[in-house]
Amino acid sequence: MSHIFKQEWLGELVEIAKVAGEAIMQVYASEQMDIQAKADDSPVTAADLASHKVIVEALARLTPEIPVMSEEAADIPWETRKQWQQYWLIDPLDGTKEFIKRNGEFTVNIAFIDKGRAMAGVVYAPMLDKCYYGALHLGAWLSSADGVTDLNQLAVVAPSVPRVVGSRSHVSPGLSAYLETLGEHEMTSIGSSLKFCLLAEGKADIYPRLGLTSEWDTAAAQAVLESVGGKVVNADNGQVLDYNQKEAILNPYFIATAKHWGDKQ
Repeated sequence: MSHIFKQEWLGELVEIAKVAGEAIMQVYASEQMDIQAKADDSPVTAADLASHKVIVEALARLTPEIPVMSEEAADIPWETRKQWQQYWLIDPLDGTKEFIKRNGEFTVNIAFIDKGRAMAGVVYAPMLDKCYYGALHLGAWLSSADGVTDLNQLAVVAPSVPRVVGSRSHVSPGLSAYLETLGEHEMTSIGSSLKFCLLAEGKADIYPRLGLTSEWDTAAAQAVLESVGGKVVNADNGQVLDYNQKEAILNPYFIATAKHWGDKQ
């Protein structure tokens, strides 16, 4: 059975992400933070697991027939996964290191994948009370304390000096070489998928990720960015970053650009 993403799901996903954010903030507010190490030595907290539980249970009610892949339940055999045409891809707490540092730069990511494309996504930053959400062919929006902003209606002029965003916790050797080829630029470091969101909001121009990421790290924010005309492409071949097309869940190196920057080129 083939599923086209339904517009009414977008509002549902925003609510699911916000409830997950509330679960995260309960842990964030506690004095003691129980931190465990996963098999790859990356950290996991009670907040990751609480958010995972909220999202998986809610998606099972919303679309019981669509499979779910989460960072916190990723051991799904490739033989099973490669049969999927559509599925939900979630990172219950993106930016766990930022969460542990208590700097507020962490997000809840929920994406809908259709035939390898990130079709729709919600990125909610509970500490910032900002929710970015969008779907290809429908548009993208930012919900915050100031109300709802249609990201496609923002008038952004590309600056003469590119504003580059990079990871706060993962600095890659290849980035320095890339920045040299770019020439004069302004650099901002920020955690989690908020880097894509700054591009979508017109507050940054380029996000070069020349280091390892997993598919759940990028899908939701890529959908938001592409819903406002931005691009996320493989750094080697210029093809759109895709999903569930191989056994490994690691992404290739990629370059993300805002629409206004692409228009300038």
